[in-house]
Amino acid sequence: MPNVPGRPKLKRRSGCPVSISLERFGDRWSLLIIRDLMVRGFRTFKEFQRSGEGIATNILADRLQKLEAEGIITAGVELSDGRRVNYRLTEKGIDLAPVLLELLIWGARHENTGAPCALIEDMARDREHVLTEVRRRWRERDPVPFLPSFDTQRSAKR
Repeated sequence: MPNVPGRPKLKRRSGCPVSISLERFGDRWSLLIIRDLMVRGFRTFKEFQRSGEGIATNILADRLQKLEAEGIITAGVELSDGRRVNYRLTEKGIDLAPVLLELLIWGARHENTGAPCALIEDMARDREHVLTEVRRRWRERDPVPFLPSFDTQRSAKR
């Protein structure tokens, strides 16, 4: 893929697509922000901060800035309140839906999580439906969360 005009060239560790991708969005906080935008319906700094993950405000601000600089999210001023910024995934960001779906399925299968086993198995059986619905919600700017918060639910490891 050619260089993107206007973007400074970053020194890469290698030419491996996995390595390059991880350099762009591969830290824990960035992936959780992308998750929250994609399936939890979060849009504001305050919502990310209250996500239950314990991200510090300075780290959150840094990751939002980096994700925006990478073209994974956009930030726009809310029309009803000019002091409030809403974040949204770009096309590049929503293209990460299959990656996050596979991480969700893998984590629920191999680790003790709060995700209901039946829900995850349904998602695993019909990945295309899940991805279609996530994209539809993104396109239509549907604020309804696609997935529940798994914080309060604890399911036994299978």
